[in-house]
Amino acid sequence: MEDQIIEPWEDDELTYEFYVPEYIENLATEVLKSYDFSVKSIQIITTKPDKGGAIWKLDTSTGPKSLKLLHRRPTRSMFSLGAQEYFVVTQNARVPAIIPTSDGSNYVESGGKLWFVAEWIEPLEPVTKDLEGAKLLCYALGEFHRLSKGYVPPHQAETASRLYKWPKYYQKIINKMDWFRNIANVYPEMEASPHILNVVDEFEEQAKRSLERLNQSNYLSLVEPGNAYWGLVHQDYGWSNGQMGENGMWVIDLDGVAYDLPIRDLRKLITGTMADLFRWDVTWIREMIKAYHEANPISADLYDILMIDLSLPNEFYKNIKEMVYDPELFLTYETAQLIQDIVETDKTKWPALDEIQNDWKGVELT
Repeated sequence: MEDQIIEPWEDDELTYEFYVPEYIENLATEVLKSYDFSVKSIQIITTKPDKGGAIWKLDTSTGPKSLKLLHRRPTRSMFSLGAQEYFVVTQNARVPAIIPTSDGSNYVESGGKLWFVAEWIEPLEPVTKDLEGAKLLCYALGEFHRLSKGYVPPHQAETASRLYKWPKYYQKIINKMDWFRNIANVYPEMEASPHILNVVDEFEEQAKRSLERLNQSNYLSLVEPGNAYWGLVHQDYGWSNGQMGENGMWVIDLDGVAYDLPIRDLRKLITGTMADLFRWDVTWIREMIKAYHEANPISADLYDILMIDLSLPNEFYKNIKEMVYDPELFLTYETAQLIQDIVETDKTKWPALDEIQNDWKGVELT
């Protein structure tokens, strides 16, 4: 069978809950011939049609497994697969083990992408969406970061690192605010446009102040020890990718791991949780940081970076940035409502950050 290059596809929502094109199903069948087990059944679990990725659950002669089609460049996927092996083999972490092929490889390359099989961990359940659940997530995240330290990728993999890119990322947010402003001015008749124009100046100023604080911080000295010293961030960690098993919390879906300061993951978890609460709750924030600190201690300098990263207009940027791709589809009544929710939640952020700003003053790591 000719190895067709895998491309993103249109989802067929009328026919299937999750759809993959027939040629990808055929490639999956060929890929599975590289393994020593036999497949009794295969079930599609989730897809990323806009990127060209998918996950199947396998019932095999050696137990349940997952088959993943990774949508990233093969050399980028080699980085994450090397990390997954490092967690399991070197660190004995609660991360699904990769099943080697018949010739001992961690993956199969087909269709211009990497495929791999891993153990399907059962049972796994999301933690409860309350403060105790959030603390469990944060402790597991800290443990994940601590165990990732020292990882060196395979020689053929590209190095995925965001460690040195924080100022550039902050500047990108500032620049995009001008994009948002210009697009809203071009589409004044759209429902969300006036709402964007009402708030974009303030969020732009927030981003500028955050960049100024970052430039005045100890960021450059913090990143100086390098990638392996700090280890990996998950980049997509949350209530679905940290789950409770019989012997503790498991971290799954490591496809996007990269080197970075670890508190970037913690910041994302905090801001996302506060958005779900529709308010910034000091008790939740403090308890989440404390739970993380118990597993992976936070220095005073790193806490300062966390406070700076929390001060960015993260939720506004994350939810509005898609408008640049299709403004007419995006600038709807629903987006206008979303902006109002973000603005109201943001009002509670600043008193909360002021209250916790000095919590780590004088803290020394033991």
